[in-house]
Amino acid sequence: MNLTHQLQLKSTEYCGLEPGTRLIVTGAVHGNETCGTKAIQRVMRELDDCTLVIRNGAVTLVPIANPLAYAKSERFGDRNLNRNLFPNEHPQDFEDRVANWLCPLLARHDVLLDLHSFKASGEPFVMVGPRNNDGPLEPFKHEQQERAMARRLGVRRFVDGWLRSYGAGVQRRLRGDSQLETVLRYGMGTTEYMRSTGGYALTLECGEHTDPHAPEVAYRAIMNTLAFLGLIDAPSPQPIADEAMEALSMVAVYDKVSADDTFTRAWSSFDPVRKDEQIGTRADGTPVLAEFDGRILFPDSAAGANSEWYYLTRANPAF
Repeated sequence: MNLTHQLQLKSTEYCGLEPGTRLIVTGAVHGNETCGTKAIQRVMRELDDCTLVIRNGAVTLVPIANPLAYAKSERFGDRNLNRNLFPNEHPQDFEDRVANWLCPLLARHDVLLDLHSFKASGEPFVMVGPRNNDGPLEPFKHEQQERAMARRLGVRRFVDGWLRSYGAGVQRRLRGDSQLETVLRYGMGTTEYMRSTGGYALTLECGEHTDPHAPEVAYRAIMNTLAFLGLIDAPSPQPIADEAMEALSMVAVYDKVSADDTFTRAWSSFDPVRKDEQIGTRADGTPVLAEFDGRILFPDSAAGANSEWYYLTRANPAF
């Protein structure tokens, strides 16, 4: 039997008796990133046995957003759910069908906490959206609320600039804007879609995929979010102190041109790089050099041709 015929989509909503914020928490958008799933299931058990109670507003919990990828224990089912996330009148693959369920679900909420993990070693961090703006790329009006929530998740690193850096990379590769709108759709994931509906959203990268501490990082973030938004009877967590923060902006994304492009060493997220330091080598022998002093993010030695290989970030003192 086709595996997809055995799968279903599930969300569970818990509502308080008083009005308040509508929060949605998602896990396993990528099927091999299970720390969020474990944390969400833990919270669900506490809600079901009433050791935790939603007093105000509502929370919707989605422990497994992509059941095909989860069943395969792989990042994707048919494709990356966290790219090109839009409803599709003519779904072509499993992730299109998930999007047709997930996008309207996101739109019914005010806030999203999306829980992920990453391949290379490194400490947890949170990805935040843009500054308030009314521009064409990613208009937004909840910067203050989103960044206040980010500072209460329990991590010290903050990264912004995803769609901006992705768009700049697209423009560089295309050398024009004739296809830019179409290709930029590929950069739209859960948080970008949530912001497009008028809400705000955070992606929490809880640690390396197999890090035994990652589910606890995810659980703490959920509980802190519930308290910060006033959904439960608990004091609001204190924001991380300014001096303890490390804020970075994503500046550029670099793709593999060939599957045979290689790194010079086993890079990990947030490893520092110096301008003109060699990061990798193209299949034809051309060295790949850092364009500026910064830190590497999401290095993927197993990336295929024409897919994301690594990102570069630089310090953002204006966070």
